[in-house]
Formats: sequence, structure tokens, C-alpha cells
Amino acid sequence: MSTLARQAREALGVRLRDIRADAGLTGRALAAAAGWHYTKISKLEHGVINASETDVITWCRLCNTPDQEQDLVAAVRSIDTLIVEWRRQLRSGTRRRQKESVRFEGETRHFRVFEPMFIPGLLQTAEYAAAVLTSFVEFHRLPPDVEAGVEARMERQQILYRGERRFHLVICESALRLGVVPPGVLVGQLDRLLAASALPRVHLGIIPTRAAHSFLPINNFWILDDSAVLIETISAEIKLTQPREIAVYAKAFERFAASAVYGRDARSLITSALADLDDEV
Repeated sequence: MSTLARQAREALGVRLRDIRADAGLTGRALAAAAGWHYTKISKLEHGVINASETDVITWCRLCNTPDQEQDLVAAVRSIDTLIVEWRRQLRSGTRRRQKESVRFEGETRHFRVFEPMFIPGLLQTAEYAAAVLTSFVEFHRLPPDVEAGVEARMERQQILYRGERRFHLVICESALRLGVVPPGVLVGQLDRLLAASALPRVHLGIIPTRAAHSFLPINNFWILDDSAVLIETISAEIKLTQPREIAVYAKAFERFAASAVYGRDARSLITSALADLDDEV
């Protein structure tokens, strides 16, 4: 089990212990009421063993805290899928991961995306995607299927034109300028961004570099409806499904969105970045 998943299991145990203590029950009393061996309580509260959905439902029923049940069940479900290392997830190549994205994105109606450093995948050009995926594949020594991965990423973008979905994307101005791809590739990407900003389903915000940031742009994240948050780190992808965790990221997104500019002001930042690239291409 990963360190992060173990910490999540231990955090769940602390919550269970607090609920029991607030209910005025000893561990032995709770175990007896549930029909469990008395040692199970300690093991759950210290994160020694995994709690099941049935365990937390029983716990909440006996401690008279039905309002905690939904959140605790979500916590149990998320622990095993909390973090998946990239090398394990992408051992069969990048195309399969892109296809998986098609599946969960197809089930989503409202996307809230925050990307401080990169252009979000749904708005990337093929050249930009190829440069990013190549760097990723080389760093993690993954199967060299960049071309197939790019093709799958381009297929994903059809979601922008289908159904009744809404896309609220916020990026930092630095994403328009960072040298993560060659200047010529970035020019094409910024042209694509200008076109995408006019799509009826896309609400694109850009936080100017010197804007008063309402919260710290620590990491990227995607909020899928109100059901999950996806976070990409250097080594892994993290999926959060607990309602209270989703609410934290929704609050952060609202603050980032409040710092962003939209419409004509956003397009002005893009054209300014394009102008600054004139001497490099």
C-alpha cells in the first residue's frame, strides 16, 4: 500500500475513534453491540486493517451518527483507488490511459479544471500533446507509444462538441509562456487556445501573473461533476471521492476563478504571449 493510501486509512481510523468517543462508547461496548471481536475496534481506529462499507455503516448506526455515513462510505471506497503510480497505470502505454479518460469524461456533465502550468489536455494541439507525452514517457521509461497516445487524446477532444456538457477551465498566465514545448509548437497551441475560447461550452479563464491570487496555485486538479477530483503529480494520479474533499477543491476552484479574467481580457493575454514569441520562431 502506498504511503498516501496508508495515511488515508489511518485518518479514517481517527475519524471513527472520534465518532465513538463522542457517542460515549468504549471500544468493547461498540464491539459487543456490533457482534465483533473486541480487538477489531482498535485495529480499525489505528488503521491496521481496512474498514469495509458495512463496518462504517454499522459504526454510524451504533454511534447514532447517520449524517457521517455517506462521507465515511466514500472514504472507504476511495482508499484502494486513491493513488495509482504512473508506471503501473501506464505500463501498457499512454493510449490505454487516454481511452480510460474518454470513459470517465463521457460520464461527466460539468468539468471544472485548474491547470497552473500547462494547457489542459482537452485544449491541446497534437504537437503540444506530443511534446508533453514524449517528456513523460522518457522520464518514466514507459512504452514508446506517443503517436498512439496523441491520437487518443485528440479523440477525447470530441467531447467539447457533443452533448450538454459545460467546461470551466482556469489556467495561469504562466501556462501561456513556459518553455515546456518548442516556441513553434507553443505558437500553434496559443492559436488553438484562442479558437477554443470561443466555443459555446467552454468558459476559459486566465489568471494574470501579477493578479491578486485568492488562493495559492499549488497543484492542478480536475473536478468531475460533484463526484470526483483528479490530481496529477510527478509520480502518480490521485483520485478523491469523499464529499468533504471534493468540497475543499470546489472552494479552491471558486477562488482561482475569481482571480481569472475572461473573454476579451483573456484573449488579450493570449495574443500578448503570441507577440512575445515572434522573435523566437
